Parts: sequence; structure tokens; C-alpha cells
Amino acid sequence: MNTEFLGIATQFVLTVALSYPLGKYIAKVYKGEKTILDFLKPAETIMFKLSGINPELEMNWKRFLKALLILNLFWFIWGFALLMTQGILPLNPDGNISQSLDLAFNTSISFLVNCNLQHYSGESGLTYFTQLFVVMLFQFVTAATGMAALAGFMKAFGEKTSKTIGNFYKYFILSITRILLPLSLLVGIILIIQGVPMTFEGKIHISTLEGSHQVISQGPTAAIVAIKQLGTNGGGFFGANSSHPLENPTYISNFVENISILLIPMAMVFAFGFFTGKKKLAFTIFSVMLSAFIIVTSISVYQEYSGNPKLESMSISQSHGAMEGKEVRIGTVATAYWGISTTATSNGSVNGMHDSMMPLSNMVQMLNMQVNTWFGGVGVGFLNYFTFIIIAVFISGLMVGRTPEFLGKKIEAKEIKIASFIALLHPFIILAPTAIALYLLLNTSGNNWLGNEGYHGFSEILYEFTSSAANNGSGMEGLNDNNTFWNISTAIILVAGRYIPIIGQVALGGLLAEKQYTSDSKGTLKTDTATFATLTFVIIMIIAALAFFPAQVLSTIAEHLSL
Repeated sequence: MNTEFLGIATQFVLTVALSYPLGKYIAKVYKGEKTILDFLKPAETIMFKLSGINPELEMNWKRFLKALLILNLFWFIWGFALLMTQGILPLNPDGNISQSLDLAFNTSISFLVNCNLQHYSGESGLTYFTQLFVVMLFQFVTAATGMAALAGFMKAFGEKTSKTIGNFYKYFILSITRILLPLSLLVGIILIIQGVPMTFEGKIHISTLEGSHQVISQGPTAAIVAIKQLGTNGGGFFGANSSHPLENPTYISNFVENISILLIPMAMVFAFGFFTGKKKLAFTIFSVMLSAFIIVTSISVYQEYSGNPKLESMSISQSHGAMEGKEVRIGTVATAYWGISTTATSNGSVNGMHDSMMPLSNMVQMLNMQVNTWFGGVGVGFLNYFTFIIIAVFISGLMVGRTPEFLGKKIEAKEIKIASFIALLHPFIILAPTAIALYLLLNTSGNNWLGNEGYHGFSEILYEFTSSAANNGSGMEGLNDNNTFWNISTAIILVAGRYIPIIGQVALGGLLAEKQYTSDSKGTLKTDTATFATLTFVIIMIIAALAFFPAQVLSTIAEHLSL
């Protein structure tokens, strides 16, 4: 087997193998069972006492959501204030200036909602202080928020009937101390060994072998890279993100970072099964997600490894595939695999230039974000999939003439309305702003946004709003997006794409938890079968096709056909 393919096959198998025991561990953490990290409990107790929180106080779904939203609002104000004043704050050896009002607004929201959409270059747009106390802090906060939301959801289905779904603050703290922090320390140490810098010194000045002068940025990179990948955050310490040789210096660092991207999203599916006792259902859901992931990965890897047909027609050798925009130390296949990993989750980091990838690679990358259920972000990916389960249960109930049920709870009008609203919201907040941006581009002067015209230019605009709505953060980067329009418009989409679905999904869990449990009967529709899994997959793809196929035809597919 070609060593490039062997590399991603090994990554894939190892990630799946690690996700199962991690999922079991996560379920134990949220259920309060004994784990290897129980020695951290005194520190957690101190945190709860200092904040005046009773971690054993049960919350209904409304109080749970209130705590989630208030905490996130506080951190938004915190981040916005620091970004606006970073130029006068400490830990700024390179003398970087404060961000503008609209850029600080966009950056604070972007990192708070697990998107990490960056309309600035990391090494020059932030100081070490804001890299640590905004970016890295938020990467823990936002990941823990999504994980706590899923923990509350699991609690709702872990009991037959319940008025409460756990304590948000307890799940939030445990997500950080017992899961994110230990894993980040492990990954960070590996990255330091591989050569990722971890220093508070400023830029270094060197003379190259050719005798020229070069200035190299550095900083506390390893710590931030570890949590950016594990928390499906993705914001690059450097502007080039994980294609930068100091952020991702070797094939081994690339290997570890890519595993980190997928590890917790995969594990959370298994955690649901262990927490609720519905392991067969969890395996069924995992199988659907994994099958879809393999399909889109195969498409992208084939496209990138085959190369550009226009170059082939010019007799230009492409023995290693389409290498434009890719790092030699990583290779074509590993870059394509990363592109799928980062868009199948809400990670958004890049180890190559998405703007240089083949059109059908861009198509499946956008499809990952437009579907937004193939593993997705930590916690919220499973919640997004659950939305489609509700719709599938409703449709299948109509087909067999029975009242729809899921895990012993009747699915009624209120639940269907919430699920349908969430499912339709996603294409709306992608396509509507894309149309507005195109209108402004074509009908107003002075909008020098695009580095490319035609199909590819349209893809760049569509990708930006798709990435924002999916809280992904990657970009094709041919777009001039650090201006008032893009900073404000994407910030609005970021908020809508993050909080409205979470509110709806936690509400769904809370409403169903309160309902009377009904035992299975002969007529009960089984949701842990291959038939139901196939139905759910088909419904997801039909909704995605109806919503996004016309836009994809006018962008990525048209560009592919033009090659």
C-alpha cells in the first residue's frame, strides 16, 4: 500500500479505537462514577465554593439553558473588552495593536461559539495575553459548553421520567477538569517534543543560509494548538494555521493533531450509549456517521491524489497529486484527510490551502458543514444528529400509522415543530446571507472582496457563510473578509448557528424527559436498527440536497465541469 494511504488508514483506525474507551470514561465522569482522575475532586470543590455554586442542585431544562446563556454572555463581554485593549495590556513583546471595534466583536463571538473564524492573522492580530486569556480560555469554555449541553441531554434520556436534566455548571467544570485539560496536557507535551514552540519571548531575528534577514514569530503555541484541536475549535496561533511549520512541524505532529480533531466528537457518541444504557443505538448512530465520513473522505482523497486534469492535459507531472497549496512534509493524501476531518467536525483548522483544493473536495467539505451531523463539534454534533432522528421518527410513524416514539417518549407536535425549525434554520442562515453578499457585490461599488471571479468566487462566499453557520471557522481564504460587512454579518450568523440549535435541542431533551415513559410493545418502531439508520441518513441527505444542491451546482460542481 502507498505509504500516504497507509498513514491516513492508521490515523483512522487508531482514532476509532481510542474513541470507544474515551466514550466510556466520559459517561462515567458525567454519571459521577469512580474514575482515575478523582484526585481532582478537591480542586473542583474549591471552584464550586468560590463561585457559590451547588453542583448537586438539579436544574430543569429552562434553568439549565439560562445558566448556559448567561455564562456565555459574560465571557463575550470579557473577550470583547480584552481584544479592544490588548495593545496596552502585558505579554505583548511584539507590540501588536488593539483590534478595531467590528473585528473585536467578530473575534470574541467567533471564539465563544466554537467557530474560531479568524479575520486576522494570528501572530500579528493578537498578543500573547489575548492568545491565552481570550483564545485559549474560550477554547476550553466553548468546548465545555457543548459537552455540558450533551451531558444534560443524556441525563434527560438516562431516566424514564424526570423533571430535571442535571446541573450545567457541574457538567461544565467536569468537562474541563476531567476531560479537556488532561487530554490537552498529553497532546501538548507530544507537540513540544515534535518542535512546537512554548515560550513567551518575542520574535526572533535570524540570518538565513543565503545571507538574508528573517523575522520569525513564536509564542506559547503548543498549549493553544492542543486545545484548539481537541475542543474542535481550530483557531490558528499563526495565520497559516496548522500548515505553519511551527504549529505543525512534522508528520507525527500532523498525525496527533488530526486524531485530536476527531477523538472527542467520536467518543461523545459512545458516551451517550454508555450513559443511557442504549449502546446499540449509539453504535447505530456511530455507524451512520462513520459511513458518511468514509464516503466523503474517499471523494476528497481521490480528487487530490489524482491531480488537476488541466495540468495533465499540459503534460505537467503530478506524481504526488495536486500539490498546490499543500505542504511537502504532510503530503496530498494527509491534507485531503485533514480537510474532511476538520469540516466533518466543527474544528476549522487547516493544514493546507482549501482555496487550492479541487472543486469536488470543496464540495464535500461544504457538504460536511451543510449537513453538520457527521460527528460535528464536541457535544453539539450529536445534538444536531438527534434533530434528524426526531424528524425520521415522525416520518416513519406516519408510514406505519403509529404515534411516533423515541426511547419510550411520544413525539408530538411541539417536538416536531422545534426539530423542523432547527433543520430549516441551518440552510436559511447560509443561503440568505450568501444571496445578500452577492447582491451587494454585484450592485454596489467599492466591494473588493474576491480574489477570484466566476464559479470559484461564488464558492468562496458560500463557503464563508457555510463555515460560519456550522461554527466551523475554516475558509477558502480567497476572500477579503476583514471589513465591516463580513465582520458583522458573519458574527450574526455565528450566534444564530450556535445558540438557537442548542436552545432547541436542550428544550427537546427537557420536554421529552418530562413525558411519561411508555414501554416497548410489538408495534414500537425500533430506532437502533440498520433500517432506521438508513432512513435517517436518507432524510439528512434529502434535506441537504433540496437546500444546497442548486448552490453547489453553481459553484463547486460547475467549476469541476469546467476543468
